[in-house]
Amino acid sequence: MTEAPPRTERPARERRALLSATLTAGAAEVVDFMLPLFAGVGLGASATEIGVLLAVELVLSVLVRPLAGVLADRHERSTVAAVGAALYALACAGYALAPGFGAALGAAALSGVGGALLWVALRALAGERLGEDSGVFARLAAAESTGGWVVFVPALFVQSAVGYQGMFLGLAVCCAWAAAALLSAPRRAAGPEEAEPPGDAADPRAAAALGFGPLGRRLGPMLAAVAATMAAEAAIGLLLLLHLQRGFGLEPMQVAYVFLPGAIAMSVLPEYLHVLVRRFGRRTMLAASSVASALFAAGLAIAPNPVVIAVLWVLSGVAWAVVIPVQQAVIAEAAGPRRLGRGLGLYESACLVGALFGSLGAGALYDFGSWAWAAVVCAAVILAGAVIVPRAVRALGVPDIPSEPPPVEEPADGPEEAEPAARPAGGTGTDAATAPEPVGARPPQQAGTADPPLGGAAPPQRAGSADTPPGGGPPADTQASPTDSEQAPTATPTRLLLVLGAHTAVFAAAIALALLLVPGMTANALFGVNTGGLDVLLRDLLTGQGNLSDLVALLTRVWMVAYAIDLVSTLWKAGAALARRRREHGRR
Repeated sequence: MTEAPPRTERPARERRALLSATLTAGAAEVVDFMLPLFAGVGLGASATEIGVLLAVELVLSVLVRPLAGVLADRHERSTVAAVGAALYALACAGYALAPGFGAALGAAALSGVGGALLWVALRALAGERLGEDSGVFARLAAAESTGGWVVFVPALFVQSAVGYQGMFLGLAVCCAWAAAALLSAPRRAAGPEEAEPPGDAADPRAAAALGFGPLGRRLGPMLAAVAATMAAEAAIGLLLLLHLQRGFGLEPMQVAYVFLPGAIAMSVLPEYLHVLVRRFGRRTMLAASSVASALFAAGLAIAPNPVVIAVLWVLSGVAWAVVIPVQQAVIAEAAGPRRLGRGLGLYESACLVGALFGSLGAGALYDFGSWAWAAVVCAAVILAGAVIVPRAVRALGVPDIPSEPPPVEEPADGPEEAEPAARPAGGTGTDAATAPEPVGARPPQQAGTADPPLGGAAPPQRAGSADTPPGGGPPADTQASPTDSEQAPTATPTRLLLVLGAHTAVFAAAIALALLLVPGMTANALFGVNTGGLDVLLRDLLTGQGNLSDLVALLTRVWMVAYAIDLVSTLWKAGAALARRRREHGRR
């Protein structure tokens, strides 16, 4: 069993970023899924107008992403991301209140610009700590995927109960919450090694190029591999959606249930799979994930029903749990700390361009060929990624094995002594000679070469760096403090199982009380056997047609889903903790 990832202190800045990623990723998933339906049904737009609406958002998003990278390198990244989240909130509110197609077109433009600012700056914000913790992008991918179902599924219920307007207003609230969280995040003062590169400041043409110069040429092979991978994955995703709707006649809510297992896998697995990346290397895991995704795509050609498709979709979740964090990490390392935003802006643009061509190709394959052949073609393209993507990573020259941060240990006297010294206003720091070298650090690059990669040899701390507390040690944002995060007690298998037992007892007691005390309540109604779905219960309650038994049944089913997730997650953690304990005893 895969060992659980080690617990490390997560700064408040990173926690705000992860919360914002969950909220906005979920909102973006809902908008991407529901916008074509809303435009056709709610606005009466034609197929051509719907295409224009989607194209405006996509084109602006692609064009603004490189500029967003420059802004993320020159300004406070949490502020840039907050502006993007606020623009996306305005876009969602615009969709909700749009009287016609013209207003919706303006909202689409806002969402394209806002999404570009948000995601480039948010990824750059996460990448700031890549040299200290190689798992930051794995956590970011998990947070995004969590939003993909934690926000997406309730939004579908809200839409079925109160319509598109209420749903879009709810999404606007999520994005506004994300913007507020980002604005409340601690600011990070850039050290001298992250200042604007002299070449960019001295040559206006270099700044105008927005990173499409030496950086673009260096990242070119990897960006091409990213675009090809995204094209194939976008194609198979669209083909699956079309097949579920047209081949099996599923409704939007039923389609969401098919995608849900893969989304949950993506929200749980990234940190665990990152342990395997550190053990076996990036190139090996990228090749393995490409094979897994290709098997999923090929299996779709012969899948007999949506249940089998849902199981196969988990393979896609496993693949993406490896691919996305590794791609972002190698791009960030190759770009270096001074051009982190530019590099990730180019990465985001490559993803969107690949998704655009993949969607166009999927539509043509579905219309002019058979479903089986379309799935096989996509599987072949994805399988080619098992060779293309690892070669592109090798061409970047980044380490195959990411450096593992030293474990965070709490002093014996308690967490109080782990508090950092107060940061002076001037941001005094330690000398470079006293800064500890990270595990697995690469030899320093020679003068005149590109920026040092974030995941390899960390640039030396210089005097005056605001991120290094007096007396040396890790940056102040990563140390424990009463206002940041507190060290949790070690989760042993026994403790985890005791907590799970308590949760099970409470859940069982609630079911027993509902059956005994609620008039007309039956076990079938509680568990949804041969009765209406959650959307029916919610609609009846909001329209005044429901009763107490409907409310209890709705709450019980939501609780049941949460309990199932808790059960699987706790058993996984307990097994991983037990395996880790056995390995430790074996070493002794």
